Amino acid sequence: MSDISAISDGQVVTITIDRPAKRNAIDLAACHAIADSVEAAAESKARVIVVTGANGHFCAGADLSGVEDDGFRAAIRRTLDSLRAAPVVTMAAIDGAALGAGVQLAAACDLRVATVGARFGVPAAKLGLAVDHTTVQQVATLIGGSQARAMLLACDEVNGQRGYDLGMVNRIGDLADAWAWADEIAALAPLTIAAHKLALNRLEPPPADQDVIDAIAAAWGSADLQEGRAAFAEKRPPIFGGK
Repeated sequence: MSDISAISDGQVVTITIDRPAKRNAIDLAACHAIADSVEAAAESKARVIVVTGANGHFCAGADLSGVEDDGFRAAIRRTLDSLRAAPVVTMAAIDGAALGAGVQLAAACDLRVATVGARFGVPAAKLGLAVDHTTVQQVATLIGGSQARAMLLACDEVNGQRGYDLGMVNRIGDLADAWAWADEIAALAPLTIAAHKLALNRLEPPPADQDVIDAIAAAWGSADLQEGRAAFAEKRPPIFGGK
């Protein structure tokens, strides 16, 4: 059975991450499978794409055992771009952990439904890696600059209720609630939605700051990332040297 499944129910396609041993953390193959599923759903004339996770978690981040080189960064960028570019509504249905790459997936979707107990966080600084500029922009847009700094610089987490209060979460609910909302949206005018989504996306010009690109690349190429991965695997606190 594939780690990623896509099931169509009328005009709603649900893409499910099912990697229970990893709390649905995603590797390079999972990124490409999600992107393939999003692109196939859009081509099939689905009206809404719901992304969710099985077994009580949305996505606990990047599977560090499957993050070996720059290929993962390109793969997750493809996944996030596919969610943003799809001319239909993309919706994240979130329960449990939405950490790191999980926040990236949720932020790339148009809408988010989460349970009260869902957990949002970007623990990148505990691992020595860095999320991309577009994700930083999207998180800051959703929750505001102050809380984005706490999440990205101090690794603070927020639960589903706090995420709703801040504006990251559109509605509190579970997968059934997400499906009910998706059915309502699927009955709306698709060309109007496509036009409005394109216009909303164009409000946020793609980041192209070379200094930021270089800084992110430095984190991904650092000894600290190797230390972070080793500490994670060995279940010990990392010792970062800033190199």
